[in-house]
Amino acid sequence: MSTLRENVTDYLAMRRAMGFKVEGLNKLLLSFVGFCEARGANRVQNDLAVEWATARIKVPVSDALFARRMDAVRIFARYQHALDPATQIPPEATRNRRYRPKEPNVFTEDEVRVLLAAADTLSPRFKAVTWRTLIGLLAATGMRPGEACRLTLDDIDLGNGVVQVLQTKFDKSRLVFIHPTTATVLGHYLQVRQDWVGATAQACPAVFVNSRREAINPDRLGVTFKQIVAAAGITSEPGHRPPRLHDLRHTFAVTTMLDWYRDGQDVQARLPLLSTWLGHVDPASTYWYLHAVPELLAHAARRLEAPAGAPTTGSVS
Repeated sequence: MSTLRENVTDYLAMRRAMGFKVEGLNKLLLSFVGFCEARGANRVQNDLAVEWATARIKVPVSDALFARRMDAVRIFARYQHALDPATQIPPEATRNRRYRPKEPNVFTEDEVRVLLAAADTLSPRFKAVTWRTLIGLLAATGMRPGEACRLTLDDIDLGNGVVQVLQTKFDKSRLVFIHPTTATVLGHYLQVRQDWVGATAQACPAVFVNSRREAINPDRLGVTFKQIVAAAGITSEPGHRPPRLHDLRHTFAVTTMLDWYRDGQDVQARLPLLSTWLGHVDPASTYWYLHAVPELLAHAARRLEAPAGAPTTGSVS
């Protein structure tokens, strides 16, 4: 094993011990190590970092991929430089690397209703009920689609209206409280699900299961949701991604903040509450929506420009 590979292995082990999930970083850094080893390099060099980051490895290199590759090398190089001063740290200014993410899709209430109706057309019937419930739960809670897929029957407390989301992104766990109407719909689905799956000891514990009575694969969600979007006739605006199931999470976050602005609430003070609800690592992740959604930015700007004591309610036209 080369010295560089040993150093990367030790670095990744340290991050895991600190509670970080390193799957993506692990893949990138090991690819970089292999690239360096093939060229006889035993430490990070700026020219090799750029050469690797711009190389086509399985897929074409987009601005986003270039940025991710360079960030992976840079974060490791900063750590390694303390142990080996000869390690070069690729500068931030290397190429115009900044990637501006596309604006999220924010569904209107009518669009959510249309999505629910389109999900109802799926077959077999159990698949339709499953997807209608899944979309409704994501819209009502802002939960990540992958989190919903990992829910088990033990995570649902309909009596108290609580869903526990365990060991999710950044190893965070949280409680999500659901409205009585959401609990009613979820309870109906669980009854239909029990009739479909059965109550044997070997039965799948996942809340959301497919037609084969197995847990829904989160990596396959996009295929079915694309069918639902097509049936609903929903398209994305220019500069936006095609509609995704994850956009229901964006919709929840944006509509919550819009409601706060329209009600004259102190959004800055309440933002940590929304961050905790969504399972964000810090409020900065939630604050991104203010910049990503023009209507939110307009509300924030108008709040700053309003004279002291002036009313701040009302929607943006």
